Amino acid sequence: MVLRLLFVLLIALNIAVGAWLWLGQDDAHGRSASDPGVPTLHLLSERPPPPASISAAASAPVPQAVASLTAAPVATASVAKAQPEAPAPAPARPNSYTCISIGPFATPADMHSARGALASQAARMRSRQEQTTQTRGWWVYLPASPSRDQALAQARRLSAANIGDYFVVGSGGQPNTISLGLFKDPANARKRRDEVAAAGFPAQMTERTETVPEYWLDLAVADGARFDWRSRLRNASVGSHSTGCF
Repeated sequence: MVLRLLFVLLIALNIAVGAWLWLGQDDAHGRSASDPGVPTLHLLSERPPPPASISAAASAPVPQAVASLTAAPVATASVAKAQPEAPAPAPARPNSYTCISIGPFATPADMHSARGALASQAARMRSRQEQTTQTRGWWVYLPASPSRDQALAQARRLSAANIGDYFVVGSGGQPNTISLGLFKDPANARKRRDEVAAAGFPAQMTERTETVPEYWLDLAVADGARFDWRSRLRNASVGSHSTGCF
């Protein structure tokens, strides 16, 4: 019984060893580790060195013609960069002008008449009014007395000295002053003052002024243009002078 059991075990062991040997050889030599059609992977260190002809061709110098074609765009760019840029067109130069003032005109009507006569001759025009001080004449007088009675007593002394043409100022800004005359010519005023002073009276002389408006016309005329305002206005009472342009 024991022998029969050992015999069976031995047969089974032989069958198992035979199966292992058969299946192991088929797996080692008959099967592939990858799917069909997929190339096998190799390490770089396992790859064979490239042929000497391929290495020489890779390290050969680039032909001169190819190098020239490669460098041509660079040379063209250098030439284009070396060319100077075209200068920008110069802006149009504006006209230059000379500006003058004509006047003074006595009335606004005179100024407007001149503006109409010169409108076609000027590039720009403007009218303006200014205040100016004018001389009304020269006044000869005796200074004011402390009282009205004293001013009248001094007037009687003038009469006794044969000095006429006077009157005593009774109101206004200079009461009790004795006026000896208002003269347009300062020479006549000085003569009157000297005559009264020679008779022993403290005669004085002063200029009388007043503020009056005057009217001006400013014109801007292009340089080189013919402009003769006198021939158009024919007004001898006005003049002209240069002024700042506007």
